[in-house]
Amino acid sequence: MSKKSKRSDKSAISGQMAAKTDAKKTKKEAPKATEHAAIVTAPETVVVPEPPPDPDYPRYRVEAGKNLKLAEINPNESEHYQSKADVKEELEKQRQRISSLQERLYAERRQSLLIVLQAMDTGGKDGTIRGVFQGVNPQGCQVSSFKAPSTEELEHDFLWRYHNKAPQRGIISIFNRSHYEDVLIVRVKQMISEDIWRYRYHAINEFEHMLTLNNTTVLKFFLYISKDEQKRRLESRLKDPSKHWKFSSNDLKERVFWDQYHVAFEDAINNCSTEYAPWYVVPANKKWYRNLVIARTIADTLEAMNPQYPAAEAGLENIVVPD
Repeated sequence: MSKKSKRSDKSAISGQMAAKTDAKKTKKEAPKATEHAAIVTAPETVVVPEPPPDPDYPRYRVEAGKNLKLAEINPNESEHYQSKADVKEELEKQRQRISSLQERLYAERRQSLLIVLQAMDTGGKDGTIRGVFQGVNPQGCQVSSFKAPSTEELEHDFLWRYHNKAPQRGIISIFNRSHYEDVLIVRVKQMISEDIWRYRYHAINEFEHMLTLNNTTVLKFFLYISKDEQKRRLESRLKDPSKHWKFSSNDLKERVFWDQYHVAFEDAINNCSTEYAPWYVVPANKKWYRNLVIARTIADTLEAMNPQYPAAEAGLENIVVPD
């Protein structure tokens, strides 16, 4: 064997050893990142002096492996709160916390937060965004609403258009509807076969895990309303001319599939609520209570993420601004 061949063999062996070392590091670091995410997404354990918090949002978190039954949840729940006036002061406090922590997140540029909102029609996704993120600097917060996919989007894998809108570091992104549509409406309307939509649970978990490993905290909220409440909200839109633009006859067509959608939501939540990207099923018949629960959950999660302002430039104390 020539000297050149021996050097090539040694180089190849060295490269293989380095690859194995890197693989070991990866296997060691990935669980650490997942464990950190599990702490951040159970924020009351690190930021609430004496849990449970008020409101008691952890009660709505679906623990990994739990068999959720929506029928066992009361969409009218509001704990000890009785009216919108009861939560006004506390809701404003949580909004201010979100605003302050969002500024730190934006300045730090090392982490990001993805918030997923799903609901039946009239469930309150738009209202939640208005009610919770009031006063947040729009420079550090972006909202993506996902309608029927375009021709271009259909030519890619189903996660492509969602990944494209995932938050960059320092940003809070809100998905108004999300990648879960691809295991909901496509299932209920039988647009694709079961072997395709059922496999997508695994793909979604892997997608969210990948985001987690890249310093994106993922929170998912299902705004749970009753069928009677949906009827009331639809009727309210019909009675008020200023809300006619919000009414669609398609809402009535979708309402026929209420039970099928609930089964699909249960399966999606049970299959995709993980320790690193949990689902919260939030009672949403009372909009003011819904907003308070979600605002407190987000504020505590941001505090657990603990974003920090970057270090100031050295020597600032000696600088004099000229006239």
